[in-house]
Amino acid sequence: MNVRIKFAKYGSLVYIGHLDVMRFFQKAMRRAGIPISYTGGYSPHQIMSFAQPLGLGMSSEGEYVDIQVYDTYSSEESVRRLNEVMTDGLKVLSYRVLPEKAKGGMSVIKAADYMLWIEGRKKFPENASQLWNEFLQKPEILATKESKKGETTLDIKPHILDSRMEEDRLYLRVSTGSEINIKPDLVFRTFCAAFPESFPDPGNALRIHRIELYADDENGGFISLEDMGDEVAEGSLS
Repeated sequence: MNVRIKFAKYGSLVYIGHLDVMRFFQKAMRRAGIPISYTGGYSPHQIMSFAQPLGLGMSSEGEYVDIQVYDTYSSEESVRRLNEVMTDGLKVLSYRVLPEKAKGGMSVIKAADYMLWIEGRKKFPENASQLWNEFLQKPEILATKESKKGETTLDIKPHILDSRMEEDRLYLRVSTGSEINIKPDLVFRTFCAAFPESFPDPGNALRIHRIELYADDENGGFISLEDMGDEVAEGSLS
């Protein structure tokens, strides 16, 4: 039985890396008594995979980890048990069983929602929305993307799937996943470079919060990873 767990990461834990979060969840499964399955062999380990590792310094309310269990409590009881052993800065939000042949979160992600702001600035300039619309109306938006293979120039305009600017916040939906992965700070810094007088590069003052992760749905739109599963009303262990 495959289960998808949604959780939030916030506070001082935004500076804790992905590997440490993974190790913590492995311990949390044991402490909470979640009947997680293990691999076979001489060195068995929990069957667990995270959907999309969060960048260091980012907070989130849309993180996911998939696990395989051999039995289960109800969703309500499982969330309660896990939150009892969570540390400050991590909170489990939902626990849902996936369809039998559902793919893992990491392989289906196509988009993500983010909220961005500049720490210490209560509001963006009054013409922020106008500048953002001008930015989106460009025939192409070229950005320099760094990777292990070096720097590449990419037109990111097709990968800004949705957006809106509200006072001191920029909300973005961008292409995310193994095929194409557009980082929200790349979009914002490219915007700042286009209007340096109104939006100088924020440096370390830029803050990013991930809201949700999505897969493609059957109608050509998006479905959140959470909505791909169903809550367990009455687990056999409850």
